[in-house]
Amino acid sequence: MMAFGVLALGAPSWLAAAGPNVVADSVRTQYQQIRVVQLADGLERPWGLAFLPDGGFLVTERPGRLQLVRDGRKTEVTGLPGISAIRQGGLLDVSLHPGFAENRLVYLTYSKGDADGTATTLGRGRLEGNRLVDFEEVFSQDRLSGPGRHYGSRIAWLSDGTLLLSIGDRGSDPPRAQDPLDHAGKLLRLNADGTVPADNPFVGRDDTHPEIWSLGHRNIQGMVIDPAGEVVWVTEHGPRGGDELNRIEPGKNYGWPVVSKAREYRTEAQYGEARSRPGYVDPVYEFLPTLAPSGLALVTADKFPAWRGNLLAGGLAAERIRRVVIENGEVVHEEELLLGLVGRIRDVREGPDGLVYVLTDMADGGLYRIEPVD
Repeated sequence: MMAFGVLALGAPSWLAAAGPNVVADSVRTQYQQIRVVQLADGLERPWGLAFLPDGGFLVTERPGRLQLVRDGRKTEVTGLPGISAIRQGGLLDVSLHPGFAENRLVYLTYSKGDADGTATTLGRGRLEGNRLVDFEEVFSQDRLSGPGRHYGSRIAWLSDGTLLLSIGDRGSDPPRAQDPLDHAGKLLRLNADGTVPADNPFVGRDDTHPEIWSLGHRNIQGMVIDPAGEVVWVTEHGPRGGDELNRIEPGKNYGWPVVSKAREYRTEAQYGEARSRPGYVDPVYEFLPTLAPSGLALVTADKFPAWRGNLLAGGLAAERIRRVVIENGEVVHEEELLLGLVGRIRDVREGPDGLVYVLTDMADGGLYRIEPVD
């Protein structure tokens, strides 16, 4: 679980016209030499990242801006909805429809509302040049909450064209995650237009919202789907300890806040009623020490041969990536990458080129690329 040669280097000043800035030319990890380059800076609290077919990037900034990044230059995309940017709320994830090449649809998650109450919301618009046109809200959680905490908000697409959307427990009332008639603390499965798939696990029941795919989650901010068998992996925040890696199965309950491996903030007593209990799914892994997980990637390409099949879990407070090796459903090895090198890591993605891309959660955040060194 040890990383080698990872230094906390400050990134030098960068000019877009000069091309990518090399932050670390050669970093030795356990099995792979890597290089870290900065592709863009000056991003304010960037949150989500999507790859355009022409090589550009869409990057959300939590205060409410969507940036189109090409060759290091940023262009703000217009046509966004009203966004409530209070503390953890704002413009959050971004994802392209699987048929983007034909329909140009971009999906955004954001907090909608005002100082009295906000909701995690999903909307979509058609990208034309530097503008989203015909933007429409396709889903919003059913109950407003005091603004500022635990929006969840990651998007991932299944092969049948449906999408998964995480919604956090909204912070102030954790037992909502166990209420089947409340979207808070849930992973939802929706059709691309926001309607409910007919084969969702709770369809037809009066005691559970039909959008719910799984429940008992605190705040999922990392999600990736392994195309081999469509395994859904998520990372989610615990309060003090209890940061979890979970493998999601439809219809299952993941325990929060009844079952948790976390401790109380003030007393360090057991959070909830137990660390494990029949009827609730235990995490595959608990990240120790605290990771504050956000962003999750699966290495599928051959650019990093030793990492193929591994998960890369970003960490905010930890300022690192955890490379997680899983065999037969069990975590058998870990390694720390980029420890303190670029700062708080908000998102981690494998790009269509097989390289790994990272967003940092800072007032002057950046977009970075991890490359192999032969």
